[in-house]
Amino acid sequence: MSRIYEIFGSDAHAMTVSLLEAADVRSRIPAGASVALKPNLILSAPAEDGATTHPGVVSGCIEYLREYGIRDVSVIESSWIGDRTDRAIRANGLDRICQKYGVPFYDLKKDETRAVETPLRSMNVSRRALEADFLIDLPVLKGHCQTNMTCALKNLKGCLPDKEKRQFHTEGLMRPIAALAAALRPKLVIVDSICGDLDFEEGGNPVHTNRMYLGTDPVQIDAYGCRLMGLELEDVPYIQMAEAWGAGSTYIGEEDVIALNDPRNAAAYPPVSGRVKQLTKTVRADSACSACFASLVRGLYVVREEGVRVDQPISIGQGFEGKPISGLGIGKCCAGANLCAKGCPPTAEAVAALLREYAGK
Repeated sequence: MSRIYEIFGSDAHAMTVSLLEAADVRSRIPAGASVALKPNLILSAPAEDGATTHPGVVSGCIEYLREYGIRDVSVIESSWIGDRTDRAIRANGLDRICQKYGVPFYDLKKDETRAVETPLRSMNVSRRALEADFLIDLPVLKGHCQTNMTCALKNLKGCLPDKEKRQFHTEGLMRPIAALAAALRPKLVIVDSICGDLDFEEGGNPVHTNRMYLGTDPVQIDAYGCRLMGLELEDVPYIQMAEAWGAGSTYIGEEDVIALNDPRNAAAYPPVSGRVKQLTKTVRADSACSACFASLVRGLYVVREEGVRVDQPISIGQGFEGKPISGLGIGKCCAGANLCAKGCPPTAEAVAALLREYAGK
């Protein structure tokens, strides 16, 4: 039966080591196994912004593994479409961790892939993720403008080439995320919930809840993330889809959560703000990629703070490519709009400039 170990505080390195010790993770790793650590480096931003995994989570894992003689350790990840992984690792500071411990970092945008059968279709997945003997998933618990929440299951999307990531958005994200979970299941998940942004997956509004937790069932881990954020499982459909496809269980009994220290060291999670839903009420999305949609949401947020109101329909996504568009368009797929923020993805600044231009007409 799966257990969730939980710890409260702000020292990511020490908290990670404590979680690993409490769960006796060394006993789960076969002798001579290769271990791959998969953090969230979605974009070029420090962990303090609320979008990326704290480097201390990775250093804590490496020190724990080295303590018990596990030497074949690597860090693997790819940034989202529109950013570069090498830039993301430097902005996060994880490059210095890898250099300090002599651990290789592999950019999965450059990795070979292998076709894997899933309950939905065949998917191309990074060979390094598939062939690691012991894959450790190191997500951030945070909000997401398209899926409401992102944590263990969605973090595995970083093990895909960019072409496959785009296909996920064409298919609506939910079903492909669940299908990937059925084919690529990490042996361990350690969640960084020290200061995740509970509205925006690209960060900028970190919420200091000072918590981390560890488990072996990524579906259960995401179900617990929903509970912490005040979401229902129905609010994040891919979780129950993944359960139905055999990727894990959403069940969490009272005895399944083990606190390692006093929970009074952590702040409560605020109620779901509904901010993204309010900002995007005039948006027409059709197969929009996360980076593009995130730039739109951030641009809307910026101009709303300036007092700019936009009532014009806003179109975004691959489904609008090559079509004439009434209203505003976001990204190169929506070049058929009269007013369009160009780019793949456009920057939040370009989106905000477009919205100001419309408001000034």
